[in-house]
Amino acid sequence: MATTKWTLDPTHSELQFKVKHLMITTVTGSLKSFSADLSSEGDEFENGEISFKGEINSIDTGNKDRDTHLTSGDFFDAEKFPSVEFVSNSLEKDGSDYIVKGNLTIKGETKPVKLSAEFGGIATDPWGNTKAGFTLSGKINRSDFGLTWNAALETGGVMVSEEVRILGELQFVKQA
Repeated sequence: MATTKWTLDPTHSELQFKVKHLMITTVTGSLKSFSADLSSEGDEFENGEISFKGEINSIDTGNKDRDTHLTSGDFFDAEKFPSVEFVSNSLEKDGSDYIVKGNLTIKGETKPVKLSAEFGGIATDPWGNTKAGFTLSGKINRSDFGLTWNAALETGGVMVSEEVRILGELQFVKQA
């Protein structure tokens, strides 16, 4: 069977991250500019390959000062490391969903990660484009990627949690 190429539909996709702040609430941010490609054997995604690239300067948490801090050297250092990248090395079927394993690179540090991808299905839009949808989720430890800035709190604990949850709604368009 021939390899099928799929390209991310950015107008119907989103990628978020969630981090505990003061250990009492969660702050949500997103990457507004990112791209991804997926290859598969026909419409079967098992053993497929995924690559992703997100632009650090597109971080949006709904607070301009926080976004500026996140893109600074304290966190992502967007001037030196303008993107975050992921390349899969395994895409395994898990019931009707998938386990995605690969290498994530943030701030020049590359580490293996495992993500879950809930398969939403395949549909044809009104213009005849074949689309595939996935809901992505996973967790990483930010300090594994050199994101170590923090502040101790007078009451104990720290300002920003080490655990970062990753959530995505990804829609891909089948290429002719």
